[in-house]
Amino acid sequence: MACFLSFTVYTLFFTHFSIFFNTINGVFIEEVVENIAIKRDDKMTHLHFYFHDIVGGKNPSVVRIAGPPESFIGNFGNTMMADDPLTEGPKPTSKLVGKAQGLYAMAAQNDLALLMVMNFVFLEGKYNGSSISILGRNAVLNDQREMPIVGGNGLFRFARGYALAHTISADPSTGDAIVEYNAYVRA
Repeated sequence: MACFLSFTVYTLFFTHFSIFFNTINGVFIEEVVENIAIKRDDKMTHLHFYFHDIVGGKNPSVVRIAGPPESFIGNFGNTMMADDPLTEGPKPTSKLVGKAQGLYAMAAQNDLALLMVMNFVFLEGKYNGSSISILGRNAVLNDQREMPIVGGNGLFRFARGYALAHTISADPSTGDAIVEYNAYVRA
């Protein structure tokens, strides 16, 4: 009987009271109060650049990482990983201002619409090392597409906003495209 009683007390103690110890000391739920004031102007920044998606040729900036075997690049399910140059002008030889790194997937069965999961990392000027994150639908056949900016880092920490994409040129035989971006970022 004494053994049963001590087991019951032991079990009740650890099942009821150990919860308090874990939640108070758990790293996952630790609340941090910042003592450093962060100056935030929360201003709108307009970024204008050109995205070069190079699928063909001897030095592609995008590769297929998943999808139906032996399918056309625009088929549903194809998923591409990209490290595309972002330039100041529409020509591929224009000044490099950043990189578009991430993935996009053919997300629609009946039209050409991509799921874009991209970080636009900037390499120039005061935005060097800062990035914005885009997550959204890109209906590539529309003249202008709007995608949400859902975050960022560096000068764009806690960024939000939207990016407008407009295709300047596309080569259906190679899949190469040049897309103009106007990004409106509030951070």
